[in-house]
Amino acid sequence: MADDRVSRDKREFTYRGYTLDELKNMSLDELKKVLPARARRTLKRGLNIEEKRLLERIEQKDKDVYRTHRREMIILPEFVGKRIAIHDGEKFKTVKIEPEMIGHYLGEFVLTRKQVEHSGPGIGATRSSKYIPLK
Repeated sequence: MADDRVSRDKREFTYRGYTLDELKNMSLDELKKVLPARARRTLKRGLNIEEKRLLERIEQKDKDVYRTHRREMIILPEFVGKRIAIHDGEKFKTVKIEPEMIGHYLGEFVLTRKQVEHSGPGIGATRSSKYIPLK
């Protein structure tokens, strides 16, 4: 039983039947065929100038953290293991790219809206809504 647990924990990552090394060795055209439909369609249209620039900077491996506003950039196998600071509209939030993120967009991992925290009723509230139980 202990052997099963060890083999489960050390399972190699695969994405639709391909290992991470195989994905990194693929060209962009070959990778398009493996990605889901939305990502495939986006890559078919081509990367814009800013996305190409980000991809080139990541491939150069010159920095520890790469800052970007490109939330619509698709996570490619070259990004795995890198730290990317993604802008959320207010500040940059750093995300470490894991193999499971391939095919998703950068913006999916940094939320742009703050979580709502309601307090007590304010001025102009009705009489019935002013009652707050003390539980």
